[in-house]
Amino acid sequence: MRPCRSTPEAAPDATKRSGGQYYRPSVDIVERTDELTLLAEMPGVKPGEIDIDFKDGLLSITGRVEQRQGEDTHYLLQEFGVGDYYRTFQISEHIDTGRITAEFHNGVLMLHLPKVETLKPRKIAVQVG
Repeated sequence: MRPCRSTPEAAPDATKRSGGQYYRPSVDIVERTDELTLLAEMPGVKPGEIDIDFKDGLLSITGRVEQRQGEDTHYLLQEFGVGDYYRTFQISEHIDTGRITAEFHNGVLMLHLPKVETLKPRKIAVQVG
């Protein structure tokens, strides 16, 4: 069973990009008894600049990063790339997509992907007699 897997990227419309390029955020996916938790690093993104969409079994995450330079800025060394984040995941029928929730703290997006009830482990009582 693979309730969530990464898909090949096809970046959104180029006119939506702030820096001309997309970065693929690093992601950890943790399986717990009742849910999958997806953690995506998206430094430089403000909470209001995150879009999470679910359509046709695909969960898409987009985070926009504002330009870091002003008109009077002259860099002597610039190693930080400027661009937006984009990543998609194929979500299986084992996830209750109507109950997906998201949090964002300190540059890390946390998605809670609850499992459907039939997938959760349960104890079965033994009948005597």
